[in-house]
Amino acid sequence: MRHEVDFLVVGSGIAGLSFALKVAEYGKVCILTKGDAAEGSTRYAQGGIAAVMYDSDSFDKHIQDTLVAGDGICDREVVEMTIREAPERIRELVKYGVNFDLDRKGDKFDLHREGGHSEFRILHHKDNTGEEIERGLLEAARSHPNITIKERQFAIDIITQHHLGQRVTKHTPGIECYGVYALDCDTNRIDTYLARVTLLATGGMGNVYSTTTTPVISTGDGVAMVHRARGVLSDLEFMQFHPTSLYNPAEKPAFLITEAMRGAGAVLKDRDGKEFMQKYDSRLSLAPRDIVARAIDNEMKLSGKDYLYLDARGIGKKHLIEGFPTIYAKCLSIGIDITRDMIPIRPAAHYQCGGIKVDRRGESSIRHLYAAGECSCTGLHGGNRLASNSLLEAVVYAHNAAMDAIEQVKHISFKTEVPDWNAEGMVLNEEMVLITQTKRELQEIMWNYVGIVRSDLRLQRAFDRLNLIFRETEDLYNRSVLTEPLSELRNLIACAYLIIKMARARRQNVGLHYSLDLVNPE
Repeated sequence: MRHEVDFLVVGSGIAGLSFALKVAEYGKVCILTKGDAAEGSTRYAQGGIAAVMYDSDSFDKHIQDTLVAGDGICDREVVEMTIREAPERIRELVKYGVNFDLDRKGDKFDLHREGGHSEFRILHHKDNTGEEIERGLLEAARSHPNITIKERQFAIDIITQHHLGQRVTKHTPGIECYGVYALDCDTNRIDTYLARVTLLATGGMGNVYSTTTTPVISTGDGVAMVHRARGVLSDLEFMQFHPTSLYNPAEKPAFLITEAMRGAGAVLKDRDGKEFMQKYDSRLSLAPRDIVARAIDNEMKLSGKDYLYLDARGIGKKHLIEGFPTIYAKCLSIGIDITRDMIPIRPAAHYQCGGIKVDRRGESSIRHLYAAGECSCTGLHGGNRLASNSLLEAVVYAHNAAMDAIEQVKHISFKTEVPDWNAEGMVLNEEMVLITQTKRELQEIMWNYVGIVRSDLRLQRAFDRLNLIFRETEDLYNRSVLTEPLSELRNLIACAYLIIKMARARRQNVGLHYSLDLVNPE
């Protein structure tokens, strides 16, 4: 089937929904999401959204904290713009129906503090902030007459001049996006969606690793599509590993233990119950995530253990139960009472700081194609994202993209000569074991060789093994009817390749990229 829509949005998290709500007054909007509309990384965000709301804090402090966490390679102008826009974007979320916790008097927001922040500035809704934001925005989007949400529609390729028979390379000037091809996951039919403007809000690629806090649908789809379309990508070597996921090996994704718990007073301890962060950073358990994750990784290697502990008992029973009800209930469900027991934790792949390179309007190197949220690279995060800056970045860039798209859409026509997807001669592959086993192998390779700590040898070994996996999978793709698992596997392989390629090119230990073979300059 063929569809024409003014604004096409791929992804239904905070970035996609925010964009959709703002452009909906200016044309028809279609949101494609490969799972249920509420499923995605946004709903898993526990901690909150960072913003300077009161005089006790300042923009300059938030800017400086972001620059420090980014290890000196953030785009300072982007940082300043994003942080200064934050209060207005927060007010918009509230207007859309999002509820943030208030203080005891009920006249100000209750603010948390997290690692790397010099002040209490994290707006939150208990410990399920993302779920509350997703609820509010999704309700607003579903009630808007100009917005259509289509679930279980998996965008598989961006439509460009390539699909009109032109040769497109990364050096081709003026690559344009005309929409996407999308797989209907219920019928296995591939539809053509033509759009004047397209926004990718496809989330991250956490499932390139075997242990991750991200939902199973986070397979780097947007990044992989732009890679195939020869768009510009940047900084994918900077994969953030959250220091504290709940150690419960049978569970996927790994359950996140929010950084706000450390902000409230929880302390990292080794298997003997002793604190260890003093050996690594003067900020102790509230050091930036890259430092804390490497410290935990090193302590685990030294002890030969699979996990360490987070001790939250000092926070107090009432505060733990009322302030962190989701974590309290989750831990209790597996026999851990966090008011009496320490929480077993280990790092897990959590957030990609790089992605589709966009300008300050949110537009990618491919014309009429925007990107926002985790799939994008704005320059805000640099080498390491400051806690709770991700939701902020998503709403700021969704806003900027919407404002630009509203102006641009007036001058863009549909490319009606685009052909439909051709699957002639393909056969349905029934050997799912080929896909599931390859995916498992890929994730183990990335975890063991391209994880928190890397080396030249590990990266080379990962590249060699990935090359074999790539050839096998492309052979399968070239003779098979396309399915969601096969498409996800191809996307994960593309993302793994890009992480390795950019990690090998980065010849300095900075931010989240740490190699045993590199030495930081004096």
